[in-house]
This record gives sequence, structure tokens and C-alpha cells, in this order.
Amino acid sequence: MALRHYTLDFSLSTAVDSASTVPGLLSIFHEQEMTETVHDTDGHGYLATFVGKNGRFAVLRVHSHELVTIDLQCYEEDNIAQLDNLLNALEKKLKVLLNGNITRIKRLPALIRGAKVDRYWPTADGRLMEYDIDRVVYEEDSAYQNIKILHSKQFGNILVLNGDVNLAESDSPYTQAIIGSGKENYAGKEVLILGGGDGGILAEVVKQKPKMITMSYIDQKVIDGCRAHMRLTCGSILDSLEGDCYQILVEDCVPVLKKYVQEGRTFDYVINDLTAVPISTEPEEDSTWEFLRLILDLSIKVLHPSGKYFTQGNSVNLKEALSLYEEQLGKLSCPVGFSKEVVCVPSYLELWVFYTVWKK
Repeated sequence: MALRHYTLDFSLSTAVDSASTVPGLLSIFHEQEMTETVHDTDGHGYLATFVGKNGRFAVLRVHSHELVTIDLQCYEEDNIAQLDNLLNALEKKLKVLLNGNITRIKRLPALIRGAKVDRYWPTADGRLMEYDIDRVVYEEDSAYQNIKILHSKQFGNILVLNGDVNLAESDSPYTQAIIGSGKENYAGKEVLILGGGDGGILAEVVKQKPKMITMSYIDQKVIDGCRAHMRLTCGSILDSLEGDCYQILVEDCVPVLKKYVQEGRTFDYVINDLTAVPISTEPEEDSTWEFLRLILDLSIKVLHPSGKYFTQGNSVNLKEALSLYEEQLGKLSCPVGFSKEVVCVPSYLELWVFYTVWKK
């Protein structure tokens, strides 16, 4: 059973004494048949909890600094109109009691906790976002990850891997950015895609009639889910693992890359859609950084001297992590140049950085 959590905050110009505010609020709680328990805060203001019918629970805090907060919890099946009336009454009363001392009133929409459909996902820089997700379309656990495809009213179906929003059907700006933003001519070229299990990159590049696209992706269950439920992204390209100008290798790309290095094979374009630049700023201690360096080094080795390597970076706000990635570009087996582009990816709800790398 899901829980609704409401918050009501009053920021003040000066701290207030609980004796001047609390008595005026108690009758409102009592009218809702809620009984209070006052707690010792060891000099940190006033704290009381209120328990009522149907599992309702409230916390009233008059802080020792310039803040008064109210938290109200109830089950999702509770009478929402009654709860709105309670919050309205508390807000109206506090406006009177704190008249002239209020700098800001903030009342947020209810946070739904424990719902069957999870609507909350963090941005790369740790901010909480609530999506308009209304149902789970597909969920599987593979040998590699938890796979979800969730339906959003505005973004369409969204692929979520291990709790990380990967791509939505609305996110063509992501796909266009990671293949060169319309500035490249793939006709007759050899292309290597690392990752890209949603099929979006493959579907777009195929349209330009390249000589051959080789795509290496490790997880068949992601491909199966996207083939069935991300058709606006992949079209029919995942219906077959082979086509006139493409092949999908369902295997780990590291051995594939090492094999190509050993054979001396090169590609005009290498598109790395495996993972974002790690958030960690300790590249010597984070295994994701180690994996990223390995893929980057192998990719550059199979890149044609006049070729281009495309990859995502991360949120534009993660400046330190992005700077560390750019430092890694200076430590490769051969000198490279790079450029970057910032793109708004709809379902990410943040600006995203993409890199183009080439051999000097």
C-alpha cells in the first residue's frame, strides 16, 4: 500500500517561540482526531508527532532557527480532500500566527512512497525528478542487469537499466548527437557500435546505407524488450540480428575489440554507447573508470586514421568528472583531438555532453 507524504514549510525572518505558535495549531489537529506526543529535542526547538485515524501521521517542528515545518503522511487510499483541508487550515492559521515574519511558504506536491510503479529517478547530479510514469511495460532480470521499460505520458516508453534512465522514445536528440548531429556521411563506411541495445543508433545509421555496421551488445534480454516495446526508437531493425548492411553480435564487446585489434581491422566510425562518464572523481579507484579507459584505448586502436569516435559524456553539471574524462583522452596510445556538444535530452531532464574524438 503506497504512502503519500506532504510537506509544508514556513521560512521566517526571525526565529519564533513555540509558545506563540503551537497552541493555535493544536485544535486543528484535534478536529481531525489526531493525538500529539511532544518530544525532547535537547534545545533544538519544538517537536511533536500526531497520530490519527486511517494511519495518518504528522510531524510539527518549530525549529530553533528561522523555520517551521509540517510533514503529513497518509495511505494513498485516504480521503485526499480531507487532507487538503487539513493542510489548508494549518497554512491559513500559520499565516495569521506568523504575520509579518514569513519570508517564504513552500508546499510541495505529495511524494508517493512504496507505489507499485516507481515514478522517481535521480538526475546524474543527484537531483530528484518525478516522471509521469503510469505503468511498467516490461521488466526482466538478465545475467547482467535489471531491465525495465516504463511508460511515460509525455516521453513514451523509457528504457531503465539498473535504476538508470537510458533512453526514451522521445529522445531522438540523444541518438542524433551520438552519431554526429547530422554532420557525418555514413554512406559506404565501416561502422562499429558498442552497446546501443535499444537499437536507436543502428536504426538511424542504417538509413544512410553504410558498407557495414557491426554492433556488439551483451544482453539479449534488452534487445528483446526494446524490439517489442521501443518500436518508435528502433523501428524494425531489431527484428533480425543480421541485415543487408549490419550484423548484431550478442556478446561482450571487449573480446570483440581485442580480436579486431589483433587482426588490424579498422572502422571509419566507432560509436560508444556503453556507459556514461562515471560520476566518481577517483579514476584510479573506480572500476567503471578502468572499464571506460579500456574501451577508449581499444576503440582508438581500431579507428581508421581519418575516422571519428563518438560517445556520450555525462550531465553538463558534472564538470569535474568531465574534466577527468578529458584528461584520460590525453593518456591514450596515440595523440587525439576532441570536441564536445551539449544537447537537451528530453527524458533526462538535464543537459547532456557528447564527445567527438579523432586521431591527430
